[in-house]
Amino acid sequence: MNLLKTFQIFVFLYLGQYFLLSVTHAATFNIINRCTYTVWAAASPGGGRRLDPGTVQARIWGRTKCNFDANGRGRCETGDCNGLRECRGYGSPPNTLAEFALNQPNNLDYVDISLVDGFNIPMEFNPTNGACRNLRCTAPINEQCPGQLRTQSGCNNPCTVFKTNQYCCTNGPGSCGPTEFSRFFKQRCPDAYSYPQDDPTSLFTCPAGTNYRVVFCP
Repeated sequence: MNLLKTFQIFVFLYLGQYFLLSVTHAATFNIINRCTYTVWAAASPGGGRRLDPGTVQARIWGRTKCNFDANGRGRCETGDCNGLRECRGYGSPPNTLAEFALNQPNNLDYVDISLVDGFNIPMEFNPTNGACRNLRCTAPINEQCPGQLRTQSGCNNPCTVFKTNQYCCTNGPGSCGPTEFSRFFKQRCPDAYSYPQDDPTSLFTCPAGTNYRVVFCP
């Protein structure tokens, strides 16, 4: 699923811990880092911001093992944004994604966790008011990753590795289905997209205007 709405970002510090990101149509995303390591948050469209252990921000995916210079240039081991601290596009696989499209028909938001770009950080993606489903992908995928998909600090989706229709569904709707590799992801994270046409079990709705929380390493 692609992100369909443009961000307006208002970031502020609250009691030294909380960052909020306000999105058009008045949705707010709290992003929480509970990992024991630093995560650099990124959003597309949006940008990037560092999250030290125990801090909170709002966002879409996390980058690991990043190092940037004073000009905001450098690299991340996973989720890298073309060597930039402030992202101007999508991150490099593998990265665990929290995706959403706001204010869709029938006053609904569409939300999901996606492993179509692989997995790097355990994640929860939840409404803050309990209005809809809590999404979770916290299995030890990096440790259990099949050898063909294993990469430094993450686990690639087979589309990234093999680039064929069997895994990428590039020939359109109905052109591919579950594979041994997609089942590996689905068995461990039933709520998450395991391949591009995994919509029936992976795409969820919430009432428009819902606020959300993304938690790294819940």
